[in-house]
Amino acid sequence: MDESWLKALPKAELHLHLEGALEPDLLFSLAKRNAIDLPWGSVDALRQAYSFNNLQEFLDLYYQGANVLRTEQDFYDLTRAYLQRCKAQGVVHVEPFYDPQTHTDRGIPFAVAMEGISSALRDGRDEFGITSGLILSFLRHLPEEEAFKTLEQAMPYRDSFFAVGLDSSEKGHPPSKFERVFAKARAEGFLAVAHAGEEGPPEYVWEALDLLKVSRIDHGVRAAEDPRLIERLVEEQIPLTVCPLSNIKLCVFDNMQDHNILKLLEQGVKVTVNSDDPAYFGGYVLENFTALRDGLGMTQDQARRLAQNSLDARLVSAV
Repeated sequence: MDESWLKALPKAELHLHLEGALEPDLLFSLAKRNAIDLPWGSVDALRQAYSFNNLQEFLDLYYQGANVLRTEQDFYDLTRAYLQRCKAQGVVHVEPFYDPQTHTDRGIPFAVAMEGISSALRDGRDEFGITSGLILSFLRHLPEEEAFKTLEQAMPYRDSFFAVGLDSSEKGHPPSKFERVFAKARAEGFLAVAHAGEEGPPEYVWEALDLLKVSRIDHGVRAAEDPRLIERLVEEQIPLTVCPLSNIKLCVFDNMQDHNILKLLEQGVKVTVNSDDPAYFGGYVLENFTALRDGLGMTQDQARRLAQNSLDARLVSAV
């Protein structure tokens, strides 16, 4: 199973943080454009900083990098660069996350990022044939009241989003913390997804399903620790948007040989392959597929099923 076959396989990406696709070259270019001093002397020095022991160490660098995003053109360029990579890798549909609080908390008006991202997604449909839908995500390390404010800010752009999500630091921030704002979002017609079961326990997956009433679980690999939860995921065919390279980079698993994605697949869980924050974790969707081939011996049949799962787990058409 060579890379060209994997590249030609139609795929959807359902777990991608737009700011996490900010490649070092583009980061330095935007810093120069916006006259921002960086703590790294070169692109190579920045790449060398991409060594993380846990999720929080990554997030600290991630938010520092996002600081170069200032203008509508910056957000357009970031999103378009990501879509160009998708086109080259056989990705035909994307449902990326956008974290408004990352930017509004540092004084960037909500409209600036929104206009740039939406414009790039429209052009991606026209120029690359990549369909898309945008997920408005809440930062879980901030209070729920801040998420309510973000949801209110998003309402003038109601047609630009189809779902709300939950991301950032998982430990100590259970989904139950955001039960009320998710109920409000669902009442406004949004679908819901949430990060759960990456560093947090299986109980967080239960909460996301029962309290937030999500249609999809982002990550979810620790669900394997709870046989009853696996039974539910299989019975209800709840998709998991798994990010193999991210899981290794953030030490969720020690190495790819230990990853449980193919075991979950064979148990009947609707697992999908995604890149999470590819600029920081060593690869986009195609690199994640090749990592499963090389590290876990993924077969051609398994690759087909993983790709089909991603297409079946799209939510935009469900709205």
